[in-house]
Amino acid sequence: MTTPTSNAKMASEFIGTFFLTMTIFIAAVLGLGGDIAPFGIAATLMVMIYALGHISGAHFNPAVSIGLFLRGACSKDDLPFYLMAQLAAGVVAGLIGVNLFAGDVAISAFEFAEVTNSVLAAEFLFTFALMFVILHVATEQDGNPFYGAAIAFTVLAGAITVGGISGGSFNPAVTSMLMVTGKLAVADCWMHLMPQLAGAVVAVYAYRFTMTSENDNE
Repeated sequence: MTTPTSNAKMASEFIGTFFLTMTIFIAAVLGLGGDIAPFGIAATLMVMIYALGHISGAHFNPAVSIGLFLRGACSKDDLPFYLMAQLAAGVVAGLIGVNLFAGDVAISAFEFAEVTNSVLAAEFLFTFALMFVILHVATEQDGNPFYGAAIAFTVLAGAITVGGISGGSFNPAVTSMLMVTGKLAVADCWMHLMPQLAGAVVAVYAYRFTMTSENDNE
């Protein structure tokens, strides 16, 4: 098996993140997906993971890349390029979405003033869950056929459960799309970014704890 080049990995991360964030914009932000928008989002994530996982690892999420870097599953050389590709994809998807698909639809920003703690908790908990699942199914069970579905279903569960509270981002690239499109005020972005990064980091430590064994302590 050949080793993908850095450019191939960046392109894979950009493409996967682009389609994920574009789907979220059209299906959820514009509301064209209706009540089944979370299923469309999860389906896009799943097929992109299966399509591109063998090239870049299919992170499609800066918080995930940082968590995998802490785990030792993403190199320090790849990390900055992954982050740039993912965030750029979110911005580009947002700009294209607003200019090509929004039409006359008025996009109103989330109102978080009275539910700040709920927003922080929602983004933290489901980013934690996403990172925790990725670490166990994608870094500890090589060759399993279900890792893409497990990761996508975690996002699906989060979107259905707390999408109405925080917007269900769990991903700084998605948050960048939400800011570009006006769905999330720049002044409120910390309520997404801080718990997302914290959730990913805490998940790495929880993963390490759950992987300890009696032999490790002897």
